[in-house]
Amino acid sequence: MSTSDRFVLTLPWAPPLAVAGGLAARDGALCLLSDGGPNGRVSWVGAEPDVAGIGPVDDADPFAALRQAGWDRHVIGLAAYDAGARPATGERGQAAGDWPDLMVARYPALLRFHHPTQTIQAIGIGPDAPAQARRAADWIASARPPSQPAPPAGEFGEETPETTYTAAVADVVERIGAGELFQANIARAWGGALEPGTDPFDVFVRLATGAAPYGAFWRLGERVLVSNSPELFLTFDPADGRIETRPIKGTRRRDADPVRDAANAADLVASAKDRAENLMIVDLMRNDLARVSVPGSVRVERLFALESFATVHHLVSTVAATAAEATGPADILNATFPPGSITGAPKHQAMKVIAAHEPPRGPWCGSLFLLDDRGRMTASVLIRTASFWREEGQWRFRTLAGAGIVADSDPRSESAETDAKIVAIRRALTGT
Repeated sequence: MSTSDRFVLTLPWAPPLAVAGGLAARDGALCLLSDGGPNGRVSWVGAEPDVAGIGPVDDADPFAALRQAGWDRHVIGLAAYDAGARPATGERGQAAGDWPDLMVARYPALLRFHHPTQTIQAIGIGPDAPAQARRAADWIASARPPSQPAPPAGEFGEETPETTYTAAVADVVERIGAGELFQANIARAWGGALEPGTDPFDVFVRLATGAAPYGAFWRLGERVLVSNSPELFLTFDPADGRIETRPIKGTRRRDADPVRDAANAADLVASAKDRAENLMIVDLMRNDLARVSVPGSVRVERLFALESFATVHHLVSTVAATAAEATGPADILNATFPPGSITGAPKHQAMKVIAAHEPPRGPWCGSLFLLDDRGRMTASVLIRTASFWREEGQWRFRTLAGAGIVADSDPRSESAETDAKIVAIRRALTGT
């Protein structure tokens, strides 16, 4: 199938992780690995973008790069949390690893894996679209089914003592009681280094055994992002104008015992605290979407739905809207970033409170987004995510986990929630 600047080859199935394994060492190596479920039916694999941009952004229009001609399809972008928070906080510090505000790259060739039909499309775009599609098809021949690597990290150290975190939670609870805000997401951070001879792709392979809907591996230069996020930030389809966001608020740890696991899930569903926390973020996202939507089109389609993943249960709500005329991805991202679920309410004040307790977050709780060959956008919230960078020839990493703090939050319980959320990343890195 072809158009004037798009060409598609349909190919037999091969596992996306295996195909990504054959490309993992190349610059721009990309794997958006979905779990094949209802929220993650499509995976993408690619390498070697033709154009890439890395750097700071204009605070007034952080996604201006997407307004350039030719940057509407086959674009991958990573927006750091701080790029969106800075207008509220005024902070100019640099995240660990010298992570930039925005990384974007355009791919003339990508592979699209459709899990329900077990088919692959090799998609080329641009003036040499047929040649690009054939180049993508050739990647399948280099597929390398991954064996389970050994844990690549020997250390997983917390940046500050747990008591620092519980004190921050207590401070936020006090601020809420004083009427300063209603909710803020406060995070703990861990870091370390990979063993010599190992690579961040090893971490991605180990995470893939419990794949989430929005898993991701992206190598660009001397930086790598590894994510196993279950959370959708945004989808946008320019064909019908539909915008959707699916904020997560409310968490319980999974249990190996089915009876206890079911009890944990039931406790989450019945929790007035978690439902209130979720509802506050639903209202925030409704307000954000209203800025770029047809008046009256913002609607809550699902509220407090239970979704279960490899290590945790979550409460997830769905908010949808119809985009206003002439609205594009940059407009929608500018109106909504950073995601409400990892900031708080009111968002502006919550980001100020976060900045008072945390150094710059970098990629964590920012967003990784794709503009596909039809210009449709899918953006994840970068939770369950680790960032990697080269430092004196060694791969170093940083990862975080946060909890939404509300008026009746207990500092020890919130700390335990972050422990539950970091389990999968910690196991992938250290095996423990």
